[in-house]
Amino acid sequence: MTKIEGRWAGEALSLLRIVAALLFLLHGTGKLFGLPPIGLDPPPLSLFWIAGVIEIIGSLLLIAGLASRPVAFLLSGEMAIAYWMVHAPQSTFPILNKGESAILFCFIFLLIAAAGPGPWSLDAKRKRLVVEIEDKATGEPMPEG
Repeated sequence: MTKIEGRWAGEALSLLRIVAALLFLLHGTGKLFGLPPIGLDPPPLSLFWIAGVIEIIGSLLLIAGLASRPVAFLLSGEMAIAYWMVHAPQSTFPILNKGESAILFCFIFLLIAAAGPGPWSLDAKRKRLVVEIEDKATGEPMPEG
């Protein structure tokens, strides 16, 4: 597995995850609650309504950094689907079909799914709490107690 190099790379990855999730949260709240008003009021259980639910729950999980890799992978896929279903039929060029943010979110979330959430996350905190003590002679886990 390739590690992202650099003194502040992990923190920068965490910051990217948090800021992208905060921005993405606005897509979900705009769809479901009209805040900010984006001109959508999807009926319950419609495709746009389900997308809003996924966006709110996924964003909140990513902000906290909990289950970050699978959540980011799911959100990346949602944005790929959104691009091809909503934006691409309007034009070949993302700048004309207003699909730039969908593409950027797709690849930012794909990066998080591949690289992980960074050190400022509940996932990283849980990983640090799991400390396995090994017998230095054999390399086997030592029994507790």
